[in-house]
Amino acid sequence: MFNSSSNSNKNVRIAIIGTGFGGLGLAIRLKQAGFEQFTLFEKAADVGGVWRDNTYPGAACDVPSHLYSFSFEQELGWKNRYGTSQEIYQYLRHCADKYDIRPHVQFNTEIASAEFDALQGVWHIQSTTGEQFEAEFLVGAVGQLNRPAYPKLKGIENFKGKAFHSARWDHDYELTGKRVAVIGTGASAIQFVPEIAKQVAHLDVYQRSAPYVIPKPDRVYQPLEKKAFRKLPILQSLDRALQYGHHEIRLLAFTTSLNEMPLVEYLFQRHIRKVVKDGKLRHRLMPDYPIGCKRILISNHWYETLTQPHVDVINTGIQEITENGILDTEGNLREVDTIIYGTGFAATEFMAPMQITGLDGRTLKDTWKDGAEAYLGLTVSGFPNFFMLYGPNTNLGHNSIVYMIESQVNYILDAIQTTLQNKLLFTNVRAEVQHEFNQSIQEKMKKTVWAQGCTSWYQTADGKNTNNWPGFTLEYRQRTRRFDVENYTQVAAIS
Repeated sequence: MFNSSSNSNKNVRIAIIGTGFGGLGLAIRLKQAGFEQFTLFEKAADVGGVWRDNTYPGAACDVPSHLYSFSFEQELGWKNRYGTSQEIYQYLRHCADKYDIRPHVQFNTEIASAEFDALQGVWHIQSTTGEQFEAEFLVGAVGQLNRPAYPKLKGIENFKGKAFHSARWDHDYELTGKRVAVIGTGASAIQFVPEIAKQVAHLDVYQRSAPYVIPKPDRVYQPLEKKAFRKLPILQSLDRALQYGHHEIRLLAFTTSLNEMPLVEYLFQRHIRKVVKDGKLRHRLMPDYPIGCKRILISNHWYETLTQPHVDVINTGIQEITENGILDTEGNLREVDTIIYGTGFAATEFMAPMQITGLDGRTLKDTWKDGAEAYLGLTVSGFPNFFMLYGPNTNLGHNSIVYMIESQVNYILDAIQTTLQNKLLFTNVRAEVQHEFNQSIQEKMKKTVWAQGCTSWYQTADGKNTNNWPGFTLEYRQRTRRFDVENYTQVAAIS
């Protein structure tokens, strides 16, 4: 694997775009392996990725903290079973500081483009301000949930009140006493709506498609528990292992051949009937698609909030945004002071808006015109020495993405070292290998609940699922345990 004393490691240049779990995880492992010339490009002034950016009220993770963290750096001070966005952000800052990664980060630098030079085996990289950089290896660690998506609504630019996206929360704006409209009922909305409902005078929640929401099994860690975790770290490791096993087995609920969703649906039905007594409201909150087809959400306050007298759930379509409110498709105009877009992210637009150009002048955008795909979610044919973390078809519906990222980091490290040891200029995954892999992924996808006809952020406009991994994370780790150089075209360096 890696020889930390290798002289070649000191000179090879590696460019990493992003400083979330992916970018930091790779940087830490590179440093441990003896690499010195690696740079992380970060568009913001600090590390943290989506956990730095998503600061809306109630922001938190829906995966237990002991599992949603690096295996090699277990935080021992989580307050709750599920970490808040602020806690996770501070955890990532802690990782950057402990492993001395900050000197390798170029902050306030957004990458606009990267073009591969096949003669030199070098990526020419340019920032949005015109700065130019070079690297032998390029890694996109921008993830899938980094660019807010806004709905395409008539008149959206005409609204004269305050409007913002939940992922770009305006903390200087006072919501107290305001009439507020929230558009969207996804993972972010179910967290911030219960919080802002405590402040606003009236709240309209516009729902295009009702989510399945089940209780969140959260709780506060007691002082004695936290003391035990600190004294005996193996206890936290054991809890992490138990959580991993529990989440991993949940994949069976997403496969139609071994569908265990009826149990989850029972939890949903029991939860909504217990909280929402109004039959008409409960009917509006009932999803019209199979459970699991979209992401199942967890909250202990969502349905309770929607039953409050100053909160209205509107499931008619939006016809137009006016200067002072929202006109629905039934002709009802509801005046508001504020519109908050809880409409998610442009999750299927991987690496956008950067222009990545590979062999023969072909861009990723052109290559992916029918939907993004990659080999193992990591490499793309025609784009040598280019890797992605949390790339196409590596998102999970059942377990922690951090586990997947660590598998990807190991693969990328092995790929870089193999390229250097074999004195290669570059490697390029063979087109037929990528094609066969993605054919098998899409065939597997047909046997999951994600293919049951609903529209979700997992899919392109044409219905292709470009985001999710339809298998066990253990299977993915097995497939990425080593860099399978035999599946790549190898171009030798000129000595």
